[in-house]
Amino acid sequence: MKQRVKSFSLAVLAGLPVMGLSFVGTSHAADEAVFNEKQRAAIVQIVREALKTDPSILSDAIQSIRQQASSQQEAHVKAAVRANWQALSTAPSYAVRGNPQGQVTVVEFLDPRCTYCRHMAPVVDQFLAKHTDVRLVEKVIPVLGDASLLDAQAIYAAAFQGQYDAMRRRLMEETAKPGMAHLRDVAKSLKLDVARFEKDMKGPAVMALLAANLGQAQSVGVQGTPTFLFGQAAVAPGALGMEQMEQFLEAARKG
Repeated sequence: MKQRVKSFSLAVLAGLPVMGLSFVGTSHAADEAVFNEKQRAAIVQIVREALKTDPSILSDAIQSIRQQASSQQEAHVKAAVRANWQALSTAPSYAVRGNPQGQVTVVEFLDPRCTYCRHMAPVVDQFLAKHTDVRLVEKVIPVLGDASLLDAQAIYAAAFQGQYDAMRRRLMEETAKPGMAHLRDVAKSLKLDVARFEKDMKGPAVMALLAANLGQAQSVGVQGTPTFLFGQAAVAPGALGMEQMEQFLEAARKG
């Protein structure tokens, strides 16, 4: 009997405000057609008594609502990934790591100054070394302010002189104070043409790349960095462990 009351209460709670416990919204007219005033009062009393004797009913109801909302959001994001997959899975050759002909494409949105992105860098290296069927597409997005923007510009400007990966690794591994003076020093250490490097940093080609990346991140609702897209099968925000990455990879392999 307890289970029946609990199940019924969950169904009722889905249509009630948490505090008022009164029927609202578009279902009100339908409720009047089914229950008279005394019956509705009795139902509300049953729910209240059930909550007193078993408070877990409310927490279960809230959890169920949250799970439904989460499932709906996940479905929406996956639909957005499918709709934008061609752009998402495309990048200049220097921003593609792993196996360029890999059967599974993983997309990573990263900010070079993001602590979690930096933490993930060696994990991603290990992941790619272990799984030779993976093609990783990097999308640099400056979301943490002016320093992130400068570093992102520097990474793409270095790419025009064949030093994308070297610049990205240097900037993500070190803790030096950000700024143009430091970026010039890094550019010199990488044997770049510094004048060209500075010009490219501010040029339209670099800004177009960053704008495209940010637009793609927005199209699939990226909320922070890092965020990984494992094919069109899974969206995984935040720092991940190797085991988690392999689980998502298996989902991507299955399609």
